[in-house]
Amino acid sequence: MSQLTITASDGSRTQIDEATIELFGGEVISPTSPEFDAARAVWNAMIDVRPGLIVRCITSEDIRHAVALAKAHGLLTAVRGGGHNIAGNGICDGGMVIDLSRMKRIEVDPQRRLATVEPGVTLGEFDKACQEHGLTTPTGINSTTGIAGLTLGGGFGWLSRKYGLTIDNLVSARVVTAEGEILTASATENPDLFWGIRGGGGNFGVVSEFTYKLHQVGPEVLAGLIIHPMADARKLLRSYREFCAASPDDVTAWVVMRKAPPLPFLPEEWHGKEVLVFTACCAGDSASGEAALKPLRELGKPIVDVIGSQPFVGWQMAFDPLLAPGARNYWKSHNFADLADGAVDVITEAVSRLPSPHCEIFIGQMGGATSRVAPDATAYRDRTVKFIMNVHGRWETPAEDQAGIAWCRSVFDAATPYATGGAYVNFMTAEESKRIPSAYGPSYQRLVELKRKYDPTNLFRMNQNIKP
Repeated sequence: MSQLTITASDGSRTQIDEATIELFGGEVISPTSPEFDAARAVWNAMIDVRPGLIVRCITSEDIRHAVALAKAHGLLTAVRGGGHNIAGNGICDGGMVIDLSRMKRIEVDPQRRLATVEPGVTLGEFDKACQEHGLTTPTGINSTTGIAGLTLGGGFGWLSRKYGLTIDNLVSARVVTAEGEILTASATENPDLFWGIRGGGGNFGVVSEFTYKLHQVGPEVLAGLIIHPMADARKLLRSYREFCAASPDDVTAWVVMRKAPPLPFLPEEWHGKEVLVFTACCAGDSASGEAALKPLRELGKPIVDVIGSQPFVGWQMAFDPLLAPGARNYWKSHNFADLADGAVDVITEAVSRLPSPHCEIFIGQMGGATSRVAPDATAYRDRTVKFIMNVHGRWETPAEDQAGIAWCRSVFDAATPYATGGAYVNFMTAEESKRIPSAYGPSYQRLVELKRKYDPTNLFRMNQNIKP
């Protein structure tokens, strides 16, 4: 009988007989399994660790048995949904991974405008299923992102100013706790747990099912890019700030500053040069969208303007080529209550010294419906945020790590005086544990108390961890 050597949560090593690992319908992947290397790979290639065991679940019962195994042996445990987490928390070195990637069920009820999905579903799969009925809910902007991790950290995207964060549209969830209970979390059942999972990450259990309310969107939306020379960035960003202050909730406009990729509609002489890109989407009708986007489209002298009507599913995949798996990624992020002149100066200066052609600085417009939820209604706290900046370091080889990481940190440090001090936990790297209390602000102590109730031994620690 073969034995597996697995890392415990205290760092020690323990041996488990493979025969004792009983998952009803699940799959056991050990380091000697042919599929092990593929199963341990995650989106961020900077994360390269070897778990001692991967248990691939199919049902809530599989999850419950995996949690029981982890608890019985005190195993270091990670929970993997889409494997997209920047910090690599869906995998752990030497421990056990509860892999939910095969749990793909999606049920859409167009009459009640509800969607129930399992945690292995990606945003692209969710969008496709819901858009068959002309419906969707706010999620992120990269179709390969897993819906579970995105939701548990808050979730924002093109529709959030109109309909709120992903968690603001969560109706209920089924949660497997550290004690092996399968609980429903909603406004009426276990409301304290429902509060915590809406922004508190995977700290309180493994979610085996999410139910979301849906909204009428698409199938076509007005969306696209406006690309400007980076030389005009300071003036454009100040005008963009004014545009955002006056824009209706239907409209979301973000900014990406980077070296231009070889886009087919961009003149070749601009390929590889620094550009400022306005990316915009209108969640309402095209006529009102055209009017609302007109001031943005009239700013400066763009190189190209390719805003037009396109399928919402396609727009949700527009940035996939820039976010494909396999590259090395390092992020630093800030929340801003406003886009101060000082922040504009920091950002534009930083773009003049990009360490890699794949690096970029992103500014996402928030506000609208996201700011009309009471700050204490969910664990996600920083509702006054008008902009989220992500310094997205991305490169191809380990030799680039030092310069890339240094650049990201320098931008973060220089922008800190203009930030709220809060943070979007889905953008935080593994080294940023000291930021967790400020990310949750006044909600942090309530989260600690909730952790003590649902996970007192901190079984679920591979996350932006709230220690009991």
